[in-house]
Amino acid sequence: MHGTELRSEIHEMKISHLLWLLTGFTSVVLPGLVHAQDISVGRAAYAQCAACHSVNGSNGLGPTLKGVVGREAGQLPGFRFSRAMKNAGITWDSRVLDAYLAAPQKVVPGNLMPFSGINDEQQRADIIAYLVTLK
Repeated sequence: MHGTELRSEIHEMKISHLLWLLTGFTSVVLPGLVHAQDISVGRAAYAQCAACHSVNGSNGLGPTLKGVVGREAGQLPGFRFSRAMKNAGITWDSRVLDAYLAAPQKVVPGNLMPFSGINDEQQRADIIAYLVTLK
C-alpha cells in the first residue's frame, strides 16, 4: 500500500469511528433534548386542569396554580385543603409535580382531587413547563 492510500484509509477509519461515536452519543444524551418541554403545548394541555384550577390567583374547586412552583403543599391561604394535603410535607417543584401529575393518590394518599393522573411523560413535562411560568 502506498503512503497516500494508507493515509486515505486511516482518514476513512477515523471518520467511521467518529460517526460511530456520535451515533452512540446522540442515542444516549440527546433523547431528552429532542423531547424538550414546550410551554405552549403545556398551556394547551393545561385545559384539562382549568375546570378546577385557575392560573389568575383565584381559587375554585381546586386551589389556584398561579405560583404553585415553590409553594408548600396545602398551605395556600384562602383555600380549604384536605388533611392529607395539609400534612403532605412536600414543596411543589418540577420533580414532585411530575410524580403527582402521574399518580396523585400515590404521592399524597387521601388527597381529594378526583383525577387519576397523566400517563404521558412528555405531556406532564409540558404542563410543568407552563406551570413554572405562572408567577
